[in-house]
Amino acid sequence: MFPIRDHNPSLGTPWITWALIGANVLVYLVTLGASADQRTLIAFYDAWALIPAESDPLTYITSQFLHGGFMHLAGNMLFLWVFGDNLEDEMGHLPFLGFYLLGGIAAALAQTLSDPASPIPMVGASGAIAGVMGGYLLMFPRARVDVLIIFIVFFRVIPIPAWIVLGVWFGIQIFSGASAPAGVGGVAYWAHAGGFVAGTALALPLWLRRGGMAFWRRNRGAPPHPQAVYRRTSIPVAGRRR
Repeated sequence: MFPIRDHNPSLGTPWITWALIGANVLVYLVTLGASADQRTLIAFYDAWALIPAESDPLTYITSQFLHGGFMHLAGNMLFLWVFGDNLEDEMGHLPFLGFYLLGGIAAALAQTLSDPASPIPMVGASGAIAGVMGGYLLMFPRARVDVLIIFIVFFRVIPIPAWIVLGVWFGIQIFSGASAPAGVGGVAYWAHAGGFVAGTALALPLWLRRGGMAFWRRNRGAPPHPQAVYRRTSIPVAGRRR
């Protein structure tokens, strides 16, 4: 289940969202050069990835711009592209940047507290982007998000309210984090959950300044911009060849 766009794109240019995507892509391309030599790559991650057992303060920032592979990067940047622009539009450029980085730090702290002795490097922007998703859910719970549903050979794009998309995603992180064995590498579920909660809390003052429940009623729970008109996306179901 992949969100591909929302129905209320921001009116302003999301410079910070674009810059963050560009920075993540650039750093990933740099790490591709280091990956040719295993010892160089290990040294690189040892210096810049977050290792809970070491808790180097600088790596709470630098680890947010590292990714373990192309699909890891692409998935994170897709979520940032979909949910970042409207939040940046409401917050302003520099406040949104601070919000993003603080969400990432909170996510890394949550993962560290869940397994403080772990020697496994943690990388990725997903904790910070989870913070963006938490803020988006608070500000725009009824925004329509087009989601690509993939089930074996069935493909369909359908609009779903943000509170369902993001609520289901958050529930999956909690369930997966509680089910995952400690001390084993993989997905940092508690970083996702922690970033999501932090993003919701960090966006709360803005929501209250906008009027809280009155802000929801005024805009029907969606971003305060006109809805975009999209062509209906039709993806055929794969069938057998004859």
